[in-house]
Amino acid sequence: MRKEIQCLLYLILAFSLIVLGACAGGSEGQPSEPAATSDAPAGDVAQGPTGSASITGTINYQGEVPELRPISMDADPGCAAKHDSPVQPEILVLGEGNTMANVMVRVVGGLPDAKWAPPSEAAVIDQEGCRYIPHVLGVMAGQTVRILNSDGLLHNVHALPERNAEFNMAMPATRTEAERVFDQVEDPFRIKCDVHPWMGAYVAVLAHPFFDVTEEDGQYQIANLPAGTYEVEAWHERLSTQRASVTVADGETASADFTFSR
Repeated sequence: MRKEIQCLLYLILAFSLIVLGACAGGSEGQPSEPAATSDAPAGDVAQGPTGSASITGTINYQGEVPELRPISMDADPGCAAKHDSPVQPEILVLGEGNTMANVMVRVVGGLPDAKWAPPSEAAVIDQEGCRYIPHVLGVMAGQTVRILNSDGLLHNVHALPERNAEFNMAMPATRTEAERVFDQVEDPFRIKCDVHPWMGAYVAVLAHPFFDVTEEDGQYQIANLPAGTYEVEAWHERLSTQRASVTVADGETASADFTFSR
């Protein structure tokens, strides 16, 4: 009975989103709202300074690893059918030796007062297997974000920033791609799917290109820095942030490891 109620609620919500998408006047494969305009420097603006220095490190988890309940996708049989094994939550993703994925590492202090042009290449976030991939995404202000729907199912992308414009965009099965631009620098904010409540991701908008996001090996690299002393921050969605001061010379690589615990 509980599964039947969940499926009924899903169908009601899905129908509502399709109707809202139609009322918004969006055409198939195109955003129903105009993309945000950007005050960030264009690609032909002189880039801020770069160099040959790098900062690298590894992110680790220390302590008892919690047992996380697998995600139940039974409310949408289309989602459940995309997986042959249980799907684990992305709140805490660990690799061998308890290295940590989904940690954003970025320079937060020490850079010169300059502007860096956003890359012309779009950043991509996909809806695949009824999950957002990647789970944590870093983009530059003014960079295009391409949002894909590889599932062939109804999704909706509900972005919840504080400084940038919030949007809630329906993506039916036939709408495979949309684009958005975030023009304001902002700490990581959540993106969710109102159709599938387990779906969530985080996007950070930065003024410079000196950041990275770890995979399961826990390693990061921030390259092309000018020589200097920098404050580096490691951010995790549940375990807060840590910072370290790092000095690095031209042509050299400095190391800064971070360890998170509950």
